Amino acid sequence: MKSDGRHGFSFLICPDGQLLRTHLEQLVSANTPAQGAWERYVYWGDEDPPPHFWERLTLQGLFGTPRLLVARQAHLWPAAVWEKISHALAHPVEQCWPVFCLEGRWEKGQPKVPAHILKLRCLSFADRQGWVWRHDGLNERGVKRYVQQRAKARGLTFMPDALEQFCVSVPPYGQAIENELEKFSLLCDATCAKGVAPDTGRITHAMISTAWSSECNVFSCIRHMEAGNLPAVWKELSHGTGDDSLLFSLLALLARELRLFWSIQAGESVRLHPSEVAYKHTLAARLGPRALSEGMAMIMDAELQVKNGNRTPKQCLEFVATQMTALFAAASRQSR
Repeated sequence: MKSDGRHGFSFLICPDGQLLRTHLEQLVSANTPAQGAWERYVYWGDEDPPPHFWERLTLQGLFGTPRLLVARQAHLWPAAVWEKISHALAHPVEQCWPVFCLEGRWEKGQPKVPAHILKLRCLSFADRQGWVWRHDGLNERGVKRYVQQRAKARGLTFMPDALEQFCVSVPPYGQAIENELEKFSLLCDATCAKGVAPDTGRITHAMISTAWSSECNVFSCIRHMEAGNLPAVWKELSHGTGDDSLLFSLLALLARELRLFWSIQAGESVRLHPSEVAYKHTLAARLGPRALSEGMAMIMDAELQVKNGNRTPKQCLEFVATQMTALFAAASRQSR
């Protein structure tokens, strides 16, 4: 990668999506094009690349607009797709910067990259050029430093005892840490507005230990998700009691809501309150079958992760809140 805008292609190998996104943004900021700005396109490895992916990867544009192609979860693509990608990268297009994100699990300090990717010439070539970034995610030693960095970026400061308690209790995942810091930002804003906390942004031991007594309004939470308003979602969830019932109540109501949207999409007769008809039909049209399928899969996976013991209810609640809100927000942006 060269700072004058000339580039090859990149591999980002990390199991933590938040850390990966942060590093990608740092790369993009450090490698601005010689002219114009990157035109960004994002693809996902859970389905084969569409025709326009190959066009953007292999063809010169008429106006020379620099293109950034980001392939998330690219380790899921089968061998045939990767063979075609490797062949295309042997004849690079100057205006195109492909970034392939390999987000599988790591074991014993090494990433579990599929064998058909490991033997590709494009990966070994990128490694020699220094175009491969590897990070095994956060561990007990790295969490504290990461928390301090991210808190500083948000204008937050931990008191020493609060920092230690937080680092011990928070799951070692970038997104989980971001979610918790977002809650602290909201809490600091609320207490400052009431004149309770003169030192804006200072997180104390008492704030981390606060037990919220009022109940979360799950219906309001879902409405905030549908509006793509993540801060409002966290504010609502912060009033929860913290027991497992909140997660499963939310999943059940979300599933019901998505089934309702699916029925509207299918043209079925659906009973709705008159005040809700226009809103529900508009939202169903924005989501479409693909987003509705993704949402249902997310709900089923969250329930399975808890039942299998792979994640705690709190971790799944944070994941569902973040990803479902992002799903609705993306549908809203695409409709504009």
